[in-house]
Amino acid sequence: MLAKLFALMMSIYYMITPYVAPSTAEPIKVLDERTVQLAFVTWGDPQVSNYMLDREPRFRAAAEDVSNAKSNLDALLIVGDIAENGLACEYDAVSGYLKGSGVDNYILAVGNHDVRLRSYKQVVSRFTGFQNELNADAQSDLVIDKLNYTYKINGYTFVVMGTDKSVFEESYISDEQLVWLDNTLKAEAVRGKPVFVILHQPLKKTHGLPVTWGNGTNENAGHVGDQSDALYEIMNKYSNIILITGHLHTGFGQYSYQKIGNIHGVNVPSTTIVNKDGEYNEPATGYITEVYKNKVVFRARDFAKGVYVPDYDIEINLAA
Repeated sequence: MLAKLFALMMSIYYMITPYVAPSTAEPIKVLDERTVQLAFVTWGDPQVSNYMLDREPRFRAAAEDVSNAKSNLDALLIVGDIAENGLACEYDAVSGYLKGSGVDNYILAVGNHDVRLRSYKQVVSRFTGFQNELNADAQSDLVIDKLNYTYKINGYTFVVMGTDKSVFEESYISDEQLVWLDNTLKAEAVRGKPVFVILHQPLKKTHGLPVTWGNGTNENAGHVGDQSDALYEIMNKYSNIILITGHLHTGFGQYSYQKIGNIHGVNVPSTTIVNKDGEYNEPATGYITEVYKNKVVFRARDFAKGVYVPDYDIEINLAA
């Protein structure tokens, strides 16, 4: 019933506000096809909603821009808050636009909006089912049955973290998951390649927090939660850890990248919501992430417009 109502509302919305497709004049194309070792889309916080209707056409345009890519994309990564309220009809809308986008794998993390209004058991069932369906459609062998998992693409490891219980704004990372993270990074660090750790909320006092959460008086606002220090201590032991977070809806600018001890922190803007606190706050922004032998480049892109925004690129040189 909700799905039918959502579809009807979107039909009416498009009658009033015609859809604007992204430009195809500057399609997604990697910098160096010859030497690139991994390329993936990096998005944050779509929060597709069954009642905030302006978000869906922005997501639709971003997905269309990906489908217009001229280079192979090994994955599409979304760092949480995929659905505003974790509703099945919201995930169905996301799936409708992503299926057939041409990426090889979908690497998704939960955010607080995916989790906070329902039982943890329902969250795990609905989210894993949604991700597994997308990957089956892409003919990927990535199958998950819980919210934290690892996956390798072209020899590069993604470590996806997810809350171990339903909470409202933060995540709860259990001792068991912390041990799992440490053991995973220990095994991967000896290989010398970058490891991408995906976590919806950033560590405390990073990426402009607490100001970028909109509450400069509460130093505990906007971060991952009580396990922030433990997460930092684990990741900081290893080299070439790239921590990708979202949650803050911060536009491209001074808060996008931060070196946190040994950790490279990248905070990703929202894919559908008008961002804030940056120099470029347009919605439907994110990165095309390209991995080369000695560096990782996060190429800033406005997916709704179909253009790169090179002033906000991030280049991370890897430790030998």
